[in-house]
Amino acid sequence: MSEPIKVMLVDDHAVVRMGFKMLLESASDIKVIAEAENGEQGIKLYMEHHPDVVVMDITMPGIGGLEAIERIMAKDSSAKVLVLSAHEDSVHPKRVLNAGAMGYLTKRSAAEELIKAIRTVAGNKRYLEATVAQQMAIQQLSGEANPVDVLSDREFEVFIALAKGKTTNDIAETLSLSPRTVGTHLYNIKQKLNANNSAEIALIAMRSGLIDP
Repeated sequence: MSEPIKVMLVDDHAVVRMGFKMLLESASDIKVIAEAENGEQGIKLYMEHHPDVVVMDITMPGIGGLEAIERIMAKDSSAKVLVLSAHEDSVHPKRVLNAGAMGYLTKRSAAEELIKAIRTVAGNKRYLEATVAQQMAIQQLSGEANPVDVLSDREFEVFIALAKGKTTNDIAETLSLSPRTVGTHLYNIKQKLNANNSAEIALIAMRSGLIDP
């Protein structure tokens, strides 16, 4: 029998990780070898365990999933990352694929689809949930650039937090940044998006389908 696919789970909710672990280990060809609760820990454990596939959430305290993907890819360009996220828009998948991830699934997808996605990514092929792929294709065909595409990954994370009504201090704490750094990002975001205040930032996020109205 061939070796099982070694998987590392990166999610800040222990209950979610436990559920996914039980689900994945019900498949005879998958074994969860490591779990991390944030991006920093994910990078460290990746270097220790070298899993075949990393199943990663992107909204986590600290550096967040996007930056964690970039740092893992910088250390190992052959790393295979499958993002499992609550975000169902077309902007997040585009960002994670640009960062080097090989797949994107929403947390709403069926259990069998997650197992299928892990097998696909382990086989060095991309995997995109159908609804996400469709949204991305529609956006590409309409030729409309999303205004938030101009933001860097870190600015994008700050932008989402601001759009959800978080304060500068909240964001600083969650992303492990100084309030001054968050202030700089906020200034750059406003300049790039031509937004004057938090209300306009929230409106741009809604129009981009990043937060619910």
